[in-house]
Amino acid sequence: MSSMNRKKRIGLALLFSILLIVVVGCGSQEDAQPKSDKLTVVTTFYPMYDFTKNVAGDNADVTLLLEAGTDTHGYEPSAKEVAAISEADVFIYNSEEMEVWVSSVLESIDTENTVVVNASEGISLLESTEEHSEHEAAGDDHEVDPHIWLDPILAKEEVNNIKAGLIAADQENEETYETNATAYTEKLETLNQEFETAFKGATKRTFVTQHAAFAYLANRYDLEQVSIAGISTEEEPSPAKLAELQDYVKENDIKYIYYAETSSSKIAETLANETDAELEVLNPIEGITTEDQEKGIDYIQLMKNNLAALEKSIQ
Repeated sequence: MSSMNRKKRIGLALLFSILLIVVVGCGSQEDAQPKSDKLTVVTTFYPMYDFTKNVAGDNADVTLLLEAGTDTHGYEPSAKEVAAISEADVFIYNSEEMEVWVSSVLESIDTENTVVVNASEGISLLESTEEHSEHEAAGDDHEVDPHIWLDPILAKEEVNNIKAGLIAADQENEETYETNATAYTEKLETLNQEFETAFKGATKRTFVTQHAAFAYLANRYDLEQVSIAGISTEEEPSPAKLAELQDYVKENDIKYIYYAETSSSKIAETLANETDAELEVLNPIEGITTEDQEKGIDYIQLMKNNLAALEKSIQ
């Protein structure tokens, strides 16, 4: 071996040794840093995030996977997001019927280190009444309706499931989680009573909406949801279905057609234009912008907005 090559190899070995010392040294410094006592909690979409924040209070760093405007039904997590789930103390989702990707992700999660919370645990889901389109036949078929959070009473059950998950991960703060959950479920009960009072004695109990997300709400308060499309935000009605709905709206003197701001209102606009009805927002609360959150708008406020909107139809 030449003297030059020997010197080069010695030089490289010395360089790697220096790098190793630097990396180990940095790691030691990082290890020396005090770790946060807060739980790390990953939630899927907005209602799960809001419910969890209300129960966890200051005891957890809660993050949200799906930002506002993301199609909840068609979402697939990135590798980075899957890594965030696997590194979290707690992972909270609504149901495998809503977040259809969860079952495959859970196969790679070590449940010894991450508490997994199915917020719909113990809740009976309603069967879907939608007519299946070609789009759904390709794999977005909903046999049951996953929008349980739009019923304040079922939202209370989800909150209690979330509370149990947080306690399982952090028993030291059990009392705080119990107290926070009780306070929040009392707010949900007040919300429920507002809906009950508003619709008590109503003789006109039907509403027409583009997105079939409100079956649980309708079921809770003895209302009838008539949907233009199905549960999937991407589904569109056939021309025959749209013509049938036009006749229905005219014959039943329907004054308002509801749509969600987070999805296209094209079909609702078409139906409204053909029947001289007005457009009104009915929010499935699948996402909320950071700007609205900063204004103090949350799940309960959006549900109150929905109540005010529905009162225009339910009389």
